[in-house]
Amino acid sequence: MGKKVLDFVKKREQVVEKKRRDFERLMFDNFLGAYSVIDRNGAIYPIKLVDISRTGCLFQIQLNNENDNIFKKGMSFTFRMYFTQKEFIPTLVTIRNSRKVVEQDGTAYLHCGAEFDTSTSSFEALESFVQFLYSFAEHSVEDHGDAKVYFY
Repeated sequence: MGKKVLDFVKKREQVVEKKRRDFERLMFDNFLGAYSVIDRNGAIYPIKLVDISRTGCLFQIQLNNENDNIFKKGMSFTFRMYFTQKEFIPTLVTIRNSRKVVEQDGTAYLHCGAEFDTSTSSFEALESFVQFLYSFAEHSVEDHGDAKVYFY
């Protein structure tokens, strides 16, 4: 019988990735707002961030008759990520893929994978935020009610 060898590096990367995604969900659901701005008469569409990385993001928008054909592959537009009710980081994104997703309750969403335009001056702030998410996932420690503070 062959011996199983555990790859601790791979396992650690999986744990860090799960922590990052869990933290992102918390941030996106409770703290951050995201809107897209389409250049058609200044229309603004509320979207929900699903995932973010150093190169792009995944967002979803609920489908209805007004926005079924708004986000198409290859389309570029301004993406706003709000950190307060009035202040946001604008960045340009380009849709690289999209697909329709239907939830168990029958609600239909369009999931869009978008790539960031890294040449814009505002991308530096967004990149720092994304780096924080990665660093947090790697270095955060779960609170088990310890009274002591540990430094790592």
